[in-house]
Amino acid sequence: MTTRARLADIAAKAGVSEATVSRVLNGKPGVAEDTKQSVLTALDVLGFERPTRLRRRSAGLIGLVMPELINPIFPAFAQVIESALSQRGFTPVLCTQSPSGATEEEYVEMLLERGVSGIIFVSGLHADTGADHERYQSLVERRLPVVFVNGWLPEVQAPFVSSDDNAAMELAVTHLVALGHRRIGFASGPERFIVVQRKLAGYRTSMKAQLGVTDEDLDPFVSLSMFGVEGGQAAAQPLLDAGVSAIVCGSDMMALGVIRAARQRGLAVPADLSVVGYDDAPMMEFTDPPMTTIRQPVQSMALAAVQSLLEEVRGHATPKTEFLFRPELVVRNTTGPAR
Repeated sequence: MTTRARLADIAAKAGVSEATVSRVLNGKPGVAEDTKQSVLTALDVLGFERPTRLRRRSAGLIGLVMPELINPIFPAFAQVIESALSQRGFTPVLCTQSPSGATEEEYVEMLLERGVSGIIFVSGLHADTGADHERYQSLVERRLPVVFVNGWLPEVQAPFVSSDDNAAMELAVTHLVALGHRRIGFASGPERFIVVQRKLAGYRTSMKAQLGVTDEDLDPFVSLSMFGVEGGQAAAQPLLDAGVSAIVCGSDMMALGVIRAARQRGLAVPADLSVVGYDDAPMMEFTDPPMTTIRQPVQSMALAAVQSLLEEVRGHATPKTEFLFRPELVVRNTTGPAR
């Protein structure tokens, strides 16, 4: 493509003259800032490389450490966080863990070697009560800004951003009780994770408050397994054996496993078994049937994490506490009246 053709394309896209485009690209004075930004945006949209002196300068690198991306809720968090950082002039460095890949500790070392300005941890080892949390304390002591999403370590002086798991279980149980369900099971991941402990406590509290049952009554209705579809399928077996008519799940992926287990027994969802997921991950409205679930406020939580971190990066103090965000019940077609 000739230089003139390129100028014409940029001018047409920006809604300005070719002469104005030429002035912007050559750094000539006399062009309004709004017009200059329109030209540069057109340049980016059309895929042309900016002249070196017009390229954006990064305000710094920000590490984003999170689990594997198989569960679609994690890419959803990553997308919002990366977009918010980029809009504020920072360059996100995404580090995702996998069973055979780098560990969280190795990623942190790599980020420190790169001189990151801060790190956001999403559902990391800070949510695992069986993990070593000294690493986080050492990051705080070296005055590196850090923010944690979904998890809580009272001994670490940093901002935490979490979905209110207790409120989530209250929403789910209330919905099912209103549909006439009384034998409501709970399926989630390993109990060593703080989010599981909180969901389980919220489930027990709501069941006791609304149905007058005891912890001993509820014990057969609690099944903890691995996270993921296979974990949900395994967790469903003892609950179905116990005769539950509904199951509240710790994640949408586990809920899909519960539905698979029910169908293998010839049970229909929701005619024979109602299922409530958790997260409202992308595509849950397109499952068969569309998933009733508890929606994590991903947008609000992600933006709060970015805002808290960047306040610390800029030297402003932020509350070293946990910010709880209320989730939302999204009723679709995996729940129905008890038989």
